[in-house]
Amino acid sequence: MILKFKHFVIFITILLFISCKQERLRLSEIIGKQITIEDSIAEDLKIKEFVEPYRKHIDAVLDSTLAYAANNISKTDNPYNTTAGNLMADAVLQLVNPVFKSRTQNNIDFVLLNHGGIRSSISKGNVSARTAYEIMPFENSVVVVNLSGKAVREMIAYLIKNKIQHPISGIQIILNKDDSLKAVNIQGKPFDEEKTYFVATSNYLLTGGDNMNFFLDNIAAIDTDYLIRNIMIDYFTKMDTIEPKIDDRFIKLDN
Repeated sequence: MILKFKHFVIFITILLFISCKQERLRLSEIIGKQITIEDSIAEDLKIKEFVEPYRKHIDAVLDSTLAYAANNISKTDNPYNTTAGNLMADAVLQLVNPVFKSRTQNNIDFVLLNHGGIRSSISKGNVSARTAYEIMPFENSVVVVNLSGKAVREMIAYLIKNKIQHPISGIQIILNKDDSLKAVNIQGKPFDEEKTYFVATSNYLLTGGDNMNFFLDNIAAIDTDYLIRNIMIDYFTKMDTIEPKIDDRFIKLDN
Protein backbone atom coordinates (compact mmCIF):
# COMPACT_ATOMS: atom_id res chain seq x y z
CA MET A 1 0.00 0.00 0.00
CA ILE A 2 2.78 2.40 0.94
CA LEU A 3 4.59 1.59 -2.32
CA LYS A 4 1.48 2.31 -4.36
CA PHE A 5 1.02 5.62 -2.52
CA LYS A 6 4.62 6.62 -3.31
CA HIS A 7 4.07 5.84 -6.97
CA PHE A 8 0.90 7.91 -6.92
CA VAL A 9 2.76 10.89 -5.36
CA ILE A 10 5.54 10.65 -7.95
CA PHE A 11 2.96 10.47 -10.76
CA ILE A 12 1.10 13.58 -9.48
CA THR A 13 4.40 15.48 -9.07
CA ILE A 14 5.38 14.76 -12.66
CA LEU A 15 1.99 15.90 -13.90
CA LEU A 16 2.24 19.15 -11.91
CA PHE A 17 5.77 19.77 -13.24
CA ILE A 18 4.65 19.25 -16.84
CA SER A 19 1.57 21.42 -16.40
CA CYS A 20 3.59 24.27 -14.81
CA LYS A 21 6.28 24.27 -17.49
CA GLN A 22 5.87 27.37 -19.67
CA GLU A 23 5.68 26.92 -23.39
CA ARG A 24 8.40 28.82 -25.32
CA LEU A 25 6.88 31.78 -27.11
CA ARG A 26 7.77 32.36 -30.75
CA LEU A 27 7.34 35.48 -32.86
CA SER A 28 4.81 34.70 -35.56
CA GLU A 29 4.03 38.11 -37.03
CA ILE A 30 5.15 41.76 -36.99
CA ILE A 31 2.59 44.41 -37.85
CA GLY A 32 3.67 47.99 -38.55
CA LYS A 33 1.46 51.05 -38.58
CA GLN A 34 2.38 54.49 -39.79
CA ILE A 35 1.26 57.29 -37.47
CA THR A 36 1.22 60.64 -39.22
CA ILE A 37 2.24 63.64 -37.15
CA GLU A 38 -0.23 66.39 -38.00
CA ASP A 39 -2.14 69.30 -36.48
CA SER A 40 -4.90 67.00 -35.27
CA ILE A 41 -2.56 65.58 -32.60
CA ALA A 42 -3.00 67.61 -29.43
CA GLU A 43 0.08 69.32 -28.04
CA ASP A 44 1.28 68.12 -24.66
CA LEU A 45 1.62 71.31 -22.61
CA LYS A 46 3.73 69.67 -19.90
CA ILE A 47 6.31 68.53 -22.46
CA LYS A 48 6.21 71.94 -24.15
CA GLU A 49 6.85 73.75 -20.85
CA PHE A 50 9.69 71.37 -20.00
CA VAL A 51 11.40 71.81 -23.39
CA GLU A 52 10.81 75.55 -23.78
CA PRO A 53 13.89 76.82 -21.83
CA TYR A 54 16.17 74.50 -23.78
CA ARG A 55 14.58 75.51 -27.09
CA LYS A 56 15.09 79.20 -26.31
CA HIS A 57 18.75 78.60 -25.41
CA ILE A 58 19.42 76.61 -28.58
CA ASP A 59 17.66 79.21 -30.73
CA ALA A 60 19.74 81.97 -29.16
CA VAL A 61 22.96 80.09 -29.93
CA LEU A 62 21.97 79.15 -33.47
CA ASP A 63 20.66 82.58 -34.41
CA SER A 64 23.50 84.70 -33.05
CA THR A 65 25.23 86.56 -35.90
CA LEU A 66 28.68 85.23 -36.84
CA ALA A 67 29.34 87.09 -40.11
CA TYR A 68 27.70 89.09 -42.87
CA ALA A 69 27.06 87.90 -46.43
CA ALA A 70 27.69 90.78 -48.81
CA ASN A 71 25.65 89.11 -51.57
CA ASN A 72 23.41 86.11 -52.15
CA ILE A 73 25.48 82.92 -52.23
CA SER A 74 24.19 80.14 -54.48
CA LYS A 75 25.14 76.65 -55.67
CA THR A 76 23.64 77.26 -59.12
CA ASP A 77 24.98 80.67 -60.18
CA ASN A 78 27.52 79.31 -62.69
CA PRO A 79 27.85 76.10 -64.74
CA TYR A 80 31.43 75.31 -63.65
CA ASN A 81 32.09 76.82 -60.23
CA THR A 82 29.66 78.54 -57.88
CA THR A 83 29.83 80.99 -55.00
CA ALA A 84 28.46 78.45 -52.50
CA GLY A 85 30.75 75.68 -53.72
CA ASN A 86 33.81 77.92 -53.70
CA LEU A 87 32.96 79.13 -50.19
CA MET A 88 32.69 75.61 -48.79
CA ALA A 89 35.76 74.21 -50.56
CA ASP A 90 37.92 77.20 -49.64
CA ALA A 91 36.78 77.00 -46.00
CA VAL A 92 37.73 73.30 -45.88
CA LEU A 93 41.17 73.95 -47.36
CA GLN A 94 41.88 76.90 -45.09
CA LEU A 95 40.77 75.31 -41.81
CA VAL A 96 41.59 71.63 -42.29
CA ASN A 97 45.09 72.04 -43.71
CA PRO A 98 46.63 73.18 -40.37
CA VAL A 99 45.02 70.18 -38.64
CA PHE A 100 46.30 67.76 -41.27
CA LYS A 101 49.78 69.28 -41.31
CA SER A 102 50.11 69.11 -37.53
CA ARG A 103 49.38 65.37 -37.69
CA THR A 104 51.35 64.38 -40.79
CA GLN A 105 53.75 67.25 -41.67
CA ASN A 106 52.12 67.28 -45.12
CA ASN A 107 49.93 69.87 -46.80
CA ILE A 108 46.60 69.26 -48.48
CA ASP A 109 47.01 69.72 -52.23
CA PHE A 110 43.38 70.34 -53.09
CA VAL A 111 39.76 69.82 -52.05
CA LEU A 112 36.90 68.02 -53.78
CA LEU A 113 33.41 67.94 -52.24
CA ASN A 114 30.04 67.16 -53.80
CA HIS A 115 27.49 69.59 -55.17
CA GLY A 116 24.60 67.68 -53.58
CA GLY A 117 26.13 68.12 -50.13
CA ILE A 118 25.26 71.82 -50.22
CA ARG A 119 21.63 71.83 -49.13
CA SER A 120 20.84 75.53 -49.09
CA SER A 121 21.84 78.91 -50.44
CA ILE A 122 22.85 81.86 -48.24
CA SER A 123 20.86 85.05 -48.51
CA LYS A 124 22.48 88.45 -48.33
CA GLY A 125 22.60 89.59 -44.71
CA ASN A 126 23.53 88.17 -41.34
CA VAL A 127 25.01 84.68 -41.23
CA SER A 128 24.61 82.48 -38.16
CA ALA A 129 25.31 78.97 -36.93
CA ARG A 130 21.82 78.07 -38.10
CA THR A 131 22.96 79.01 -41.61
CA ALA A 132 25.70 76.38 -41.38
CA TYR A 133 23.16 73.74 -40.31
CA GLU A 134 20.94 74.67 -43.27
CA ILE A 135 23.86 74.42 -45.71
CA MET A 136 25.23 71.18 -44.28
CA PRO A 137 22.68 69.23 -42.19
CA PHE A 138 24.65 65.98 -42.52
CA GLU A 139 27.26 64.64 -40.09
CA ASN A 140 29.93 64.41 -42.80
CA SER A 141 33.52 64.85 -41.71
CA VAL A 142 36.57 65.74 -43.78
CA VAL A 143 38.88 62.90 -44.77
CA VAL A 144 42.25 63.49 -46.42
CA VAL A 145 43.15 60.78 -48.92
CA ASN A 146 46.42 60.15 -50.68
CA LEU A 147 45.67 59.57 -54.37
CA SER A 148 47.96 58.41 -57.14
CA GLY A 149 48.34 60.55 -60.23
CA LYS A 150 46.32 57.95 -62.10
CA ALA A 151 43.41 58.28 -59.67
CA VAL A 152 43.58 62.08 -59.92
CA ARG A 153 43.45 61.73 -63.71
CA GLU A 154 40.29 59.63 -63.31
CA MET A 155 38.88 62.30 -61.00
CA ILE A 156 39.48 65.02 -63.58
CA ALA A 157 37.79 62.93 -66.29
CA TYR A 158 34.85 62.39 -63.95
CA LEU A 159 34.45 66.14 -63.29
CA ILE A 160 34.58 66.96 -67.00
CA LYS A 161 32.06 64.25 -67.94
CA ASN A 162 29.77 64.81 -64.95
CA LYS A 163 29.12 68.49 -65.76
CA ILE A 164 28.09 69.28 -62.18
CA GLN A 165 29.56 72.11 -60.15
CA HIS A 166 31.26 69.98 -57.51
CA PRO A 167 33.14 72.26 -55.07
CA ILE A 168 36.91 72.34 -55.60
CA SER A 169 39.77 74.37 -54.16
CA GLY A 170 43.51 74.27 -54.75
CA ILE A 171 43.07 72.78 -58.22
CA GLN A 172 42.37 74.49 -61.54
CA ILE A 173 40.78 72.74 -64.53
CA ILE A 174 40.75 74.51 -67.89
CA LEU A 175 38.69 73.17 -70.79
CA ASN A 176 38.86 74.00 -74.47
CA LYS A 177 35.77 75.15 -76.32
CA ASP A 178 35.05 71.55 -77.39
CA ASP A 179 35.19 70.31 -73.76
CA SER A 180 38.61 68.69 -74.24
CA LEU A 181 41.11 69.21 -71.44
CA LYS A 182 43.56 72.07 -71.93
CA ALA A 183 45.35 72.21 -68.57
CA VAL A 184 45.24 71.14 -64.93
CA ASN A 185 47.13 73.02 -62.23
CA ILE A 186 47.41 71.97 -58.60
CA GLN A 187 48.58 74.60 -56.14
CA GLY A 188 49.65 76.69 -59.12
CA LYS A 189 51.82 73.95 -60.64
CA PRO A 190 51.04 71.70 -63.63
CA PHE A 191 49.50 68.36 -62.71
CA ASP A 192 52.10 65.57 -62.62
CA GLU A 193 50.68 62.08 -63.06
CA GLU A 194 53.85 60.58 -61.58
CA LYS A 195 53.17 62.23 -58.21
CA THR A 196 50.71 61.42 -55.44
CA TYR A 197 48.38 64.09 -54.04
CA PHE A 198 46.67 64.71 -50.72
CA VAL A 199 43.00 65.42 -51.39
CA ALA A 200 40.52 66.61 -48.77
CA THR A 201 37.02 65.23 -49.27
CA SER A 202 34.08 63.99 -47.21
CA ASN A 203 33.75 60.58 -45.58
CA TYR A 204 30.67 60.10 -47.79
CA LEU A 205 32.67 60.47 -51.01
CA LEU A 206 35.49 58.33 -49.64
CA THR A 207 33.24 55.29 -49.93
CA GLY A 208 32.36 56.03 -53.57
CA GLY A 209 29.39 58.30 -52.99
CA ASP A 210 28.11 60.14 -56.08
CA ASN A 211 29.96 57.47 -58.11
CA MET A 212 33.33 58.99 -57.22
CA ASN A 213 34.88 55.54 -57.29
CA PHE A 214 38.40 56.92 -57.80
CA PHE A 215 38.46 57.60 -54.05
CA LEU A 216 38.23 53.84 -53.44
CA ASP A 217 41.72 53.49 -54.96
CA ASN A 218 43.33 55.67 -52.29
CA ILE A 219 46.78 54.86 -50.98
CA ALA A 220 45.86 56.01 -47.48
CA ALA A 221 43.06 57.94 -45.77
CA ILE A 222 43.04 60.00 -42.58
CA ASP A 223 39.76 61.09 -40.99
CA THR A 224 40.28 64.50 -39.42
CA ASP A 225 37.07 64.15 -37.35
CA TYR A 226 36.29 67.73 -38.38
CA LEU A 227 32.64 68.01 -39.43
CA ILE A 228 32.06 70.13 -42.53
CA ARG A 229 29.25 71.90 -40.70
CA ASN A 230 31.62 72.83 -37.86
CA ILE A 231 34.15 74.02 -40.41
CA MET A 232 31.53 76.39 -41.81
CA ILE A 233 30.67 77.67 -38.33
CA ASP A 234 34.36 78.22 -37.52
CA TYR A 235 34.89 79.92 -40.88
CA PHE A 236 31.94 82.26 -40.35
CA THR A 237 33.25 83.07 -36.86
CA LYS A 238 36.66 84.04 -38.27
CA MET A 239 35.26 86.22 -41.03
CA ASP A 240 33.63 89.62 -40.64
CA THR A 241 32.22 89.56 -44.17
CA ILE A 242 31.90 86.60 -46.54
CA GLU A 243 31.94 87.38 -50.24
CA PRO A 244 32.93 84.33 -52.32
CA LYS A 245 33.47 84.87 -56.03
CA ILE A 246 33.05 82.83 -59.19
CA ASP A 247 36.60 82.53 -60.55
CA ASP A 248 38.79 80.53 -62.91
CA ARG A 249 39.26 77.37 -60.82
CA PHE A 250 37.09 75.49 -63.32
CA ILE A 251 36.50 77.25 -66.63
CA LYS A 252 35.76 76.61 -70.29
CA LEU A 253 37.50 78.80 -72.86
CA ASP A 254 35.43 80.58 -75.49
CA ASN A 255 37.96 80.04 -78.28
